[in-house]
Amino acid sequence: QVQLVESGGGLVQAGGSLRLSCTASGRMFSNYRMGWFRQAPGKEREFVAAISRSGGRISYADSVEGRFTISRDNAKNTVYLQMNSLKPEDTAVYYCAADSGVVLTTTLTKYDYWGPGTQVTVSS
Repeated sequence: QVQLVESGGGLVQAGGSLRLSCTASGRMFSNYRMGWFRQAPGKEREFVAAISRSGGRISYADSVEGRFTISRDNAKNTVYLQMNSLKPEDTAVYYCAADSGVVLTTTLTKYDYWGPGTQVTVSS
């Protein structure tokens, strides 16, 4: 089992940047594929980015491709989401999640463990 805690959220102006971190406790962080999801008020939770166990495979949602970068440091049990050129529509609670499956996935229901989330607010 793994426990996840996100940090780094906050209020930023449009065009600005934030870096989210998600630190895992528990065993064998490097065995998990990691993902970032977000949920805006009144909307369903949606996929943002995912990274394979080694970091060699990455996937992004079309809406963030070219602006966001996911990375991980297995020695620190941490996954990151660097968010640049932020837009008001990026405002949401951001969640990290861990998947013990075989294939890198963008499907929310495939992820086994979730953090409590961190709020990101982008003002216009």
